[in-house]
Amino acid sequence: MSILEVRNLCKKREHFELRDVSFTIESGYITGFIGRNGAGKTTTIKSMLNLTKPDSGSVHAFNMDMLAHEIECKQHMGIVLGEFGYYQDKRLRQITKVISRFYDEWDQNVYNEYLARFDLDERKRVKELSAGMKVKYALALALSHNAKLLILDEPTSGLDPVSRDEIMDIFRRVVENGERSILFSTHITSDLDKCADYIIYIKDGSIIMNGDRESIINGYRLVQGGREELTAALQSALVGLKETAFGFTGLISVNDMYLAEGLQTAKADIESIMLYTEKEGLA
Repeated sequence: MSILEVRNLCKKREHFELRDVSFTIESGYITGFIGRNGAGKTTTIKSMLNLTKPDSGSVHAFNMDMLAHEIECKQHMGIVLGEFGYYQDKRLRQITKVISRFYDEWDQNVYNEYLARFDLDERKRVKELSAGMKVKYALALALSHNAKLLILDEPTSGLDPVSRDEIMDIFRRVVENGERSILFSTHITSDLDKCADYIIYIKDGSIIMNGDRESIINGYRLVQGGREELTAALQSALVGLKETAFGFTGLISVNDMYLAEGLQTAKADIESIMLYTEKEGLA
């Protein structure tokens, strides 16, 4: 069952344009929203949340029009937009006291459980927290009012590998009962390998890939060979190309594998797909 439907979302800025962005988030899954910095991830998230007014398009959440029922929809959302960097001089318990009033289903017991799990001290001020602890505090808030959909913009950016791995474990536990979903943007593709069920890939303001992670990965292969083996037909089929004095490597669709017969190939991953796709057209 879909809990979020984004259709033909457009937003034009002075030096950037979001063009007809459409996707659906299903209940019970983790969706990674990827793209290089400036590709449109944050603009998409802010537009669909009505934090930036889109020029056109529609967003439906929980079978409701987001614009017409914004407050009701956001009651069921846990939202984390970047690092928790505001109210630097306030203690956590002061911030929580204010934020908890906005949610009809705020659960203090759940919140306390996350405080203990994250080793958060409510007596501390925001400015006394490390980057990782700020993320964990923001997640504790987002997870403590029975949110059905978590929307997280770069939640693991700036975290060390151990903290990122811990956050991924939390994501998996959140959706394991099939009642909650997570959409999180990231440029750290290794995080997606650990927990993402679906991938949405945005490039230059447009969605270029959208599907389950395994299908996307299995749709490509890495191919490697000598310079003399790089035929014109093969080169035209490659998605991105790296050439050296000794040979080449590139990404190729499985549908074009017949052009790479006899060459060394390897399974692709999200990182290699993104690297070669971003390289395409830059040579």
